[in-house]
Amino acid sequence: MSFLRRRRGGGRPVHADADRDDEKKEERSKRKAPKESDKTKKWGCVDSCCWFVGFICSLWWFLLFLYNAMPASFPQYVAEAIGGPLPDPPGVKLRKEGLTVKHPVVFVPGIVTGGLELWEGRHCAEGLFRKRLWGGNFGELYKRPLCWVEHMSLDNETGLDRPGIRVRPVSGLVAADYFAPGYFVWAVLIANLARIGYEEKSMYMAAYDWRISFQNTEVRDQTLSRMKSNIELMVATNNGKKVVVIPHSMGVLYFLHFMKWVEAPAPMGGGGGPDWCAKHIKAVMNIGGPFLGVPKSVAGLFSIEGRDIAVARALAPGFLDKDVFGLQTLQHLMRMTRTWDSTMSMIPKGGDTIWGGLDWSPEGYYNCSAKKHKSNITDSAIQNGKESHGLVKNPNYGRIISFGKDVAELHSSRLELLDFRGAHKGRNLANISHCDVWTEYHEMGDEGVKAVSDYKAFTADSILHLLDYVAPKMMKRGNEHFSHGIADNLDDPKYKHYKYWSNPLETTLPNAPDIEIYSMYGVGIPTERAYVYKLTAQSECYIPFQIDASADGGNEYSCLRGGVYSVDGDETVPVLSAGFMCAKGWRGKTRFNPSGIRTYIREYDHAPPANLLEGRGTQSGNHVDILGNFALIEDIIRVAAGATGDELGGDRVHSDIFKWSEKINLKL
Repeated sequence: MSFLRRRRGGGRPVHADADRDDEKKEERSKRKAPKESDKTKKWGCVDSCCWFVGFICSLWWFLLFLYNAMPASFPQYVAEAIGGPLPDPPGVKLRKEGLTVKHPVVFVPGIVTGGLELWEGRHCAEGLFRKRLWGGNFGELYKRPLCWVEHMSLDNETGLDRPGIRVRPVSGLVAADYFAPGYFVWAVLIANLARIGYEEKSMYMAAYDWRISFQNTEVRDQTLSRMKSNIELMVATNNGKKVVVIPHSMGVLYFLHFMKWVEAPAPMGGGGGPDWCAKHIKAVMNIGGPFLGVPKSVAGLFSIEGRDIAVARALAPGFLDKDVFGLQTLQHLMRMTRTWDSTMSMIPKGGDTIWGGLDWSPEGYYNCSAKKHKSNITDSAIQNGKESHGLVKNPNYGRIISFGKDVAELHSSRLELLDFRGAHKGRNLANISHCDVWTEYHEMGDEGVKAVSDYKAFTADSILHLLDYVAPKMMKRGNEHFSHGIADNLDDPKYKHYKYWSNPLETTLPNAPDIEIYSMYGVGIPTERAYVYKLTAQSECYIPFQIDASADGGNEYSCLRGGVYSVDGDETVPVLSAGFMCAKGWRGKTRFNPSGIRTYIREYDHAPPANLLEGRGTQSGNHVDILGNFALIEDIIRVAAGATGDELGGDRVHSDIFKWSEKINLKL
């Protein structure tokens, strides 16, 4: 058997050569294969992210299943055992008072509150025909996120559909009753209206594609014409009773645009004539209306951030940059949202006249402490413009963006502002050949980025120049559809163009003195007003600007937390934006309200849920949760059933909106 153990003509065992060959193969495989640590480094974050997202989704669905599995009366039984008997829902209460259906109701949803579904898509969207891409359960976002981003994006040149993709608004009341399973939007209000006799023939959801510019909703989908026809039909089939319109959030601006469009002559307008609104509208009850824009939109367009994202990035650096979508998460989101022209309707309007300059703002001093003080010492110090033992620091709200906490606090006389508008956009920030997604920041280069940060502080006026500089393609489209100034002469023919119709400072209300306009919004929640920024460390494909989450006021009274200055509002819209037009701009006969339409402010002081079983609360002032606020729902039902603003009690105000409005020097 020696021939099995030895080579022919040699004395070495065969298995010795085999062992050596195996060793060589193992060495070669080690050289070719990446180290285990490299694999862990490369994929560990992605695995952790997938596990985390999966865990949260599973936990959410499990809790939802348990809640739905309970007997209908169980949550109410436990809640009453803890806090006593629950009040009747507004619809039940008002039905007992004898209120019934009178005026048809029209809902106009905003961004969060309007569903979108797929009608035509690319190969990656196979099987999603007429499935919701926005609203619903968001299942496709988790399964194929890059495909979702591709289909939610619009054409970067036209602001309309990309080739081969059609995403359209969901129609009917179901379009916006729930944003996600268990997360109501309009459902609670609709249910309470139903309790006094309303049904689908007397309610209409004016759904539209909230991504595209307001005028383009008519160009592409004839949405404005559909709203006009439906309102006319509802009035005709309800014994001539005029409609009560209830817009929410960006829907407030959309309906403001509609009121000008419907009366303007064709082809730019709907051709309804100068008395259309007077004939068809009883009241417009605006909920959480960003009439004058929101600073939050600036942070979103500038760095795709807000308070929550800034905190998340501070707690887990790099997490949002690389893990959710595989690579460059924030860049994907930035590129997508910058194709949504409607977001530019939310940029602050009125410039420094409304929002303040480098050293002043209408809000002046504001105590951001969550605690209610028995003593008014601190409040007196604030009102007198003095600091009380160093506890109160004057927030420069007029500086919507400041590069550095020290810049945010310095007097303007000590700031050296270097104009960035003529700055050369230099070499690329980094090697972008391997970027998963391109953004306009890749064209700015180091010199362009430095020019922006060297300007140091941006007010509402200079914010527009900033966005023109950092996002020229987006702003070129946006400037064709929206304007953010103040009209000197409203009789100037240029204001007949649709780009001015959603700006209450560059247009007039209808000639309809019998209409009532309400501004209904929450107060008592810290709301984003201004930001402290920093430059981020250079890397491939990065966004060079980031909210400095380490910037903090240092005491409980300060309005600076995590790089964000807060003021009173509903967590999204500051009081100034939601309330000024009804408090002053439209109050009485003004050049913006020539027929003297009656205006009312109805504020709802935020109170969190009393217990977990109360859900999102019946006294919430939060921007979306307020749609379940019992006091707000009762106000709406009373007006829909025929009441006037005076019969509601006129204004109900908890904030300083009237005092702040008086500080604004606006020609009326």
